[in-house]
Amino acid sequence: MSAERRALRIGVAGPVGTGKSSLIAALCATLGAELRLGVVTNDIYTTEDAEFLRAQGVLAPERIVAVQTGCCPHTAIRDDVSANLQAVEDLEAAQGPLAIVFVESGGDNLTTAFSPALADTQIFVLDCAGGDDVPRKGGPGVARSDLLVINKVDLAPLVGASVERMVSDAGARRDGRPTLAIDLRGSGGIVDVAAWVLRKESAWRAGALVSEDPGPPAPHHTPGGAHHPHAHGVDHAHAH
Repeated sequence: MSAERRALRIGVAGPVGTGKSSLIAALCATLGAELRLGVVTNDIYTTEDAEFLRAQGVLAPERIVAVQTGCCPHTAIRDDVSANLQAVEDLEAAQGPLAIVFVESGGDNLTTAFSPALADTQIFVLDCAGGDDVPRKGGPGVARSDLLVINKVDLAPLVGASVERMVSDAGARRDGRPTLAIDLRGSGGIVDVAAWVLRKESAWRAGALVSEDPGPPAPHHTPGGAHHPHAHGVDHAHAH
């Protein structure tokens, strides 16, 4: 599939239980009538997340496929993305053309980040039940994701968490990139996230999508003078 015609790939990552699958389900329910969507899930040994999404009835079952990583989840989305790339391309070949493919990471920690070879833009999901100190701890997911979602704000009073503190601490680490605090069970909780996705999809179609992730440090030279290239924050269309 040519780079110009392939779907926008949106990576969705975050720790276990923060609501990644529920967020994707809500986005599919909200946007599915407007855009042709697909989903690739990642679990270590099962297909649990894909089965959950199919059970929600938000997309045709054949547009939801599962990758079993057999290893630490971030390995399959950051280090060796070949299984996920194949799954995305097979999904598009069978069900395309698609506008967006959501790639859901298995639950992982704050170091999780998608390779730019796999995801064109990235959402990272936290939740209030995990503690309001988590955004302050930083890490690539908190600091560099294109959108940070703080989920389950309805639970904050029950666990003694401050949503305001979480948003403030996240803002101090995100260099202006957006943070949204939501309650997927409440009315309108998904509206702002869906609007963000639509803006990204529109920019992708226009060939103007630029990641808000500043990328890893600048390239360096070894003592022997060898130059090491690095990935950077501008989203390129990758032909495969």
